[in-house]
Amino acid sequence: MKLMNTLLATTALGLSAGAASAVELTFVSWGGAYQQSQLKAYAEPYMAEHPDVKIIWDESSAEAVAKLRAMNEAGNISWDLVDVTVSDSIRLCDEGLAREIDFDTELAPAPDGTSATEDFGNTLQNDCFVPQIVYSTTFGYRTDLVGDTPPTSVCDIFDLAKYPGKRSLQKRPIDNVEWALYCDGVASDDIYSVLGTDEGVEQAFKKLDTIKDQVVWWSAGAETPQLLADGEVVMGSTFNGRLFSAIAEQNQPIAMLWDRQSFDIDGWIVPAGLAPEKEAVVMDFLKFATDTQRLADQAKYISYGPARASSAPLVGKHADLGIDMAPHMPTDPANATNVQLYDYSWWADHRDDLDAKFQAWLAQ
Repeated sequence: MKLMNTLLATTALGLSAGAASAVELTFVSWGGAYQQSQLKAYAEPYMAEHPDVKIIWDESSAEAVAKLRAMNEAGNISWDLVDVTVSDSIRLCDEGLAREIDFDTELAPAPDGTSATEDFGNTLQNDCFVPQIVYSTTFGYRTDLVGDTPPTSVCDIFDLAKYPGKRSLQKRPIDNVEWALYCDGVASDDIYSVLGTDEGVEQAFKKLDTIKDQVVWWSAGAETPQLLADGEVVMGSTFNGRLFSAIAEQNQPIAMLWDRQSFDIDGWIVPAGLAPEKEAVVMDFLKFATDTQRLADQAKYISYGPARASSAPLVGKHADLGIDMAPHMPTDPANATNVQLYDYSWWADHRDDLDAKFQAWLAQ
C-alpha cells in the first residue's frame, strides 16, 4: 500500500506523463553481460511484482562522475540509480552528489536476522555505496602453451624463461605496480607504503622492465580473451567474468590463474536530489535488489561473487549452461587464498601522479 501511494503521488506530479506506467525509472550500468545479469536478477522480478514501475537502462556508468556533476550544476537529475565502482562512489559521496544510505534501516537484513552492515562486511566502503558484486582482475593462460607445468603463481608472469611468449596487461598502473612489487619481494602489508615513495615506484617499474618488451597493453576487458583465443599471448590479465565466458561458454583452451587476483567491488549509488516520491520507489527497489536471494540470483548469469556473506551459500547453477557457479567465483575459498586488496584511499590520493609516471615509463 505504501508503494502504491508513492506511485500515485508520482503520477500526480507528472513524472511519467504520457507513459504507460505510473513511474519510469532510469538505471545506469555498464552494458553487456553484466547489465543483462542485473536485468534478469533484479529488474525483471521487481517489475513483475510492481507492474506500475517501468525501468529503462542507460549504459553510461563509465562517465558517471562527470555526468552527475553536470546534472547537478544544471539542476536536472535525470538518473535514478547508478552502478559505479568504489572509487567513483567515493568521489560522488564526498562531493554530495550521492545520497547517504542508512544500511541497517533501508536495506534488508540477512534471512537469519543478521544486520545488513554485518552481512555486507568490508564490502561497505562509504556511506553512499551499496555493494552488489565482488569481481577481480586476474590472469588467464593458454593451457596448450605452458608445457607440462602450468603457472601457479602470479610471479610466473615475470618468468620469461619458464613461460616464454607475450603477456597482456592493462594499460594503467593499478594492479601492475602492486604485482611487480609483490614479485620483487615486497610483503603484502608493505606494498602501499613502498609505493608511496619515489624509490618504490622506480622499483615497480624496474620489475616491469623485465617483461616490458613482451607485453601487449590492453584497454578493454574483451581484448585479453581474444588475444588468448588467437594464441597471440600465452597469458594475460583481465576481469574474471571475461575469462569465465571464454572458458565455459566458448570452450577456449584457457585456464584461470587465481593467485593474487585483485579484488574490486561494484554497486549502486542513489543520486542526491531526487524528488521524494521517486526516491521512495528507488529505495524500495534497492532494498529488494540487494537482499540475500537477489544477489545470489545474479550469479546465475555472471561469475561475479555476491557482496553479501549470506548470499554465497545460495549461489547455484548457471541459468543456461547448468554448471555450478560457485567454483567460478572470485570469492570462492579455493580461489581466494592469496588475494590482492586495493587501498582505495591511497589510490584516490596518488592516482593522478602514478598515471603520469606510468605513461612516461611506457614512452621510454
